Amino acid sequence: MRAANAAASVAVGKRGTAVVTASELRSRILPPAALATEEKIVHTVKGLEAQLKQWRAQDLRIGFTNGVFDLLHPGHARVLAQARAACDRLVVGLNSDASVRGLDKGSERPLQDERARAEVLASMEAVDLVAIFNEDTPLNLIKRVRPNVLVKGSDYHGKTVVGREIVEATGGEVILVDLVPGHSTTDIVRRSRLVPKR
Repeated sequence: MRAANAAASVAVGKRGTAVVTASELRSRILPPAALATEEKIVHTVKGLEAQLKQWRAQDLRIGFTNGVFDLLHPGHARVLAQARAACDRLVVGLNSDASVRGLDKGSERPLQDERARAEVLASMEAVDLVAIFNEDTPLNLIKRVRPNVLVKGSDYHGKTVVGREIVEATGGEVILVDLVPGHSTTDIVRRSRLVPKR
């Protein structure tokens, strides 16, 4: 009965006679954390907007954060967990490989390609959706998502938080999360180069 109700709720949201796919049914029945990683990564604007439309129809509070997430560490985990605690659904904007190379992170970055980074992010319970963006900043993605809450690390105190004006103009809020001291991908990479090879 539950599956039939879920399928009906998907079908009535479509125009005309519609087919409900197994993926759509699974997404409707299971909690977001139980979805397979590939179901939490959007590859098209259409896919992103379809998911956002569904969440807005349920009056869910949408959160957003972004980053490179090259090597996940406790600092990333804290930001993601606190971002998810501030909303009902969390969208994570992920810098594409080309975008990372434009950020002056060094010629060897990213260490993992965008697909690998997206899969690791999507496997985390705190993350509901991963959207890869190609620009230097996530401004255009934030305009599409129109989040109720925008979350960044506390290293942004006194800095411009990209998208702040967009979020605050619609009554949303910007939250800065305290970082975990001693954890950054750049430092981890630097320290790993100092370890002698065996």
